[in-house]
Amino acid sequence: MSGVNGHADSASYRASGFNNRIGWGSRPALLLIDVCKAYWTPGSPLDTSSNPASAASLDVMRRLLTAARKSQIPIFWTQVAYRKGMKDAGLFYAKAKALSVWEDGNDRGLDALVEGLEPTEGEEVVIKRHPSAFFGTELLCTLNLLNVDTLVICGVSTSGCVRASTLDAMCYNYRPMVVGSACGDRSPAIHDANLFDMDAKMADVVSEEEAIEHLSRPWVASS
Repeated sequence: MSGVNGHADSASYRASGFNNRIGWGSRPALLLIDVCKAYWTPGSPLDTSSNPASAASLDVMRRLLTAARKSQIPIFWTQVAYRKGMKDAGLFYAKAKALSVWEDGNDRGLDALVEGLEPTEGEEVVIKRHPSAFFGTELLCTLNLLNVDTLVICGVSTSGCVRASTLDAMCYNYRPMVVGSACGDRSPAIHDANLFDMDAKMADVVSEEEAIEHLSRPWVASS
């Protein structure tokens, strides 16, 4: 949880009433955000692999995924997709031209899945066009149907889609548990700052060990 407990402003935030714990609920789901080669390929406009924490996050995500599958916990993946011409990307594309890696018909291969981090049958794939996994998708309805109350969140990027999805999860009264070591961003400073801010205001930033402990408990689907 780099950038959280050891931050120079931790004591000040706690004294002001931030950094309280939300705590785990009883029905978790694992949410893996935008895990694709674009974020771990040198030369990609979205590459984060020069940040050691981001490079290491892939193995952490693999271990989280293994634990969730073993316990039959609901697993959700997000993937970004745009039509040819990027007309459905809206103002997001005006701000970030790197989004073209997900344009339909592009031949760069950066939207390909990372080895060992691929959805399997029965796992929900949420197609999105904006940072939050909730915006313009069916994720909220599906989580409600499954009576999920806790989202274990990981993926990329920490400051972008992870943060946006975490904020919306909190706003919808889900318990966001962000696994800091399973998230990636191109800048260590930006990664750490966003983990600190999420932990202060909208989520519990938790360790891999804590997340796996909870994901490893039997999860009973609602009838």
